[in-house]
Amino acid sequence: MQKINLKDLSIVEMEDLISSLGEKPYRAKQVFEWVFQKDVDDIAGMTNLSLNFRNRLNELSYISRLSIADKRVSKDGAEKYLFLMDDGNSVESVLIPDKDRLTLCISTQVGCKLNCAFCLTGKGGFIRNLRHSEIIEQVLAVKREMRDEGRGTRDECDSSFVFRLSSLTNIVLMGMGEPLDNYENSIKAIKTFVSPHGLKIPARRITLSTSGLIPEIKYLANENLKINLAVSLNATNNETRDKIMPLNKKYPIENLLKVLREYPLPTGRRITFEYVIIKDINDSIEDADRLSKILKGIECKINLIPLNPPSPPFVKGGHGGDFEPPPYKRVEDFQNLLISRHYTAIIRKSKGADIYAACGQLRGMTRDEGRRTRDEE
Repeated sequence: MQKINLKDLSIVEMEDLISSLGEKPYRAKQVFEWVFQKDVDDIAGMTNLSLNFRNRLNELSYISRLSIADKRVSKDGAEKYLFLMDDGNSVESVLIPDKDRLTLCISTQVGCKLNCAFCLTGKGGFIRNLRHSEIIEQVLAVKREMRDEGRGTRDECDSSFVFRLSSLTNIVLMGMGEPLDNYENSIKAIKTFVSPHGLKIPARRITLSTSGLIPEIKYLANENLKINLAVSLNATNNETRDKIMPLNKKYPIENLLKVLREYPLPTGRRITFEYVIIKDINDSIEDADRLSKILKGIECKINLIPLNPPSPPFVKGGHGGDFEPPPYKRVEDFQNLLISRHYTAIIRKSKGADIYAACGQLRGMTRDEGRRTRDEE
């Protein structure tokens, strides 16, 4: 009989498992807390459970952990993690410090189906969805790594040590893959993040980013999770968005914005629109003007993200010279027009360029280096 990975279970599924063993329902919450709060790697360590119960649980289940295959620390404080899966595939997470925030950007798929023209992850193709355990474990593994490094708490850190905060403050599902294309596991993971028996992360500290899968956005609206929603827009008309985001042919801008206007936002929250600015593609003042008009009436803020520089030449499938970041002055002009129209528009500066922190870069580089090494042998 194949053992059950306890990290793949929701609280409801855990209750079903524990009930099948003839134990009282509250035991499920205890096990859930051991797995996700206390981060034990061995059922034997669940010391408030009877030895007989632990032995029976151990016979039919186990607790998984992800292996950190590579870790790189940038001069700007960002940290890139490459995680190795049991099947040999790998995914990335990025830890991003910003003043009093420490945000972990996590992946939800190995690769991506959407094939956005400017995204390295999509160019590598889609392999599979991540399981609940693999999404959650990215967070637990990074927290474990920080504990092992003996990082001080925020109160113990002086200003020069700000990039070594010990506590994650924010989680964004914005790494490799489209979270809503792996809907079941992404939502299941979010529920474990916010659960009082799980990781106890406030919903307002969690952001899900999507390229605009309209049916799944509607499903998400009915989940009442009260998390933040970010939408990767990147164009102001269908012609341009069709070229750089093929998904737009199925879900055009006007349909997407209609759904977002109806999206139930928690009080005081706004939808974040992510706009990757690409030279001579979507960076004109006319684009900024159209953006200000099509977003009218939506409670939102806009993150302007200058395109990352071309991928290193050794990264196969990188966008190379196909796209370029615009001159910074053009980005500022774009921002200024939006501000003049009373939008909150923030220029997001890329972090971790020296460690290949953009989605898919480190994974692509590692795979390519591995291929070159094998070819040389």
